[in-house]
Amino acid sequence: MIVYGTNTIKACLEAKTLKKVLVSKEFLKNPLLEQIKKERIAVEVIDKRKLDEIARGNNQGIAGYIDDIKTVGLEEIVAIGKKKVNPIIVMLDSLTDPHNLGAILRSCDAFDVVGVVYKKHGSVSLNDTVAKVSTGAINFVKCAEVTNLSQAIEKLKKSGYWVVGLDGEANAEFKDVPKNAPLCLVVGSEGFGISRLVRSNCDLLVKIPMYGKVNCLNASVACSIALFALRTL
Repeated sequence: MIVYGTNTIKACLEAKTLKKVLVSKEFLKNPLLEQIKKERIAVEVIDKRKLDEIARGNNQGIAGYIDDIKTVGLEEIVAIGKKKVNPIIVMLDSLTDPHNLGAILRSCDAFDVVGVVYKKHGSVSLNDTVAKVSTGAINFVKCAEVTNLSQAIEKLKKSGYWVVGLDGEANAEFKDVPKNAPLCLVVGSEGFGISRLVRSNCDLLVKIPMYGKVNCLNASVACSIALFALRTL
């Protein structure tokens, strides 16, 4: 997998996942390059035009190779949660935009989320765009791909999790969510929200209060607001 941009490369360097780095001549004076060399990671200087072809986007003069990020089983995420106080798992229902997934991973890292669960088919998966948008959080937030979200919800409930779905039509608010309990936050897809079957399996549906004229939020923005509320309210 190709990753690019200074913040993403820094995170991969910290996670010790970098295999090789490509830089343009303009990047040679950047202090980050010295850190990379200290870790004895191979560095290749290439023409900026070639770098832009390899890493399409705002690469800031640097790109790197890492192994493809591997997903884990739901059981591993649950096991990690048992070691934490008030663990939170995020479940994504048919999310398809890699930019949204990358931003959600970034928020999950910020709010110490145990892991992210999403469907193996019909959803966005981990790729270089997700890695770039997550600014390296893809290295630290565990992700599990499952074949059936409803079955995954049942397993989480058996492990003591309260399953809370985000729904703009809900009557409950974040203050109604149980405190001091393992939580699974379910975030719906762009434009469609949570599917009927998944909604019916949630223990509680909550809404984010809206005060303006727009009545919906981007999935990653809604997830961030919800995680903040769950951690602080």
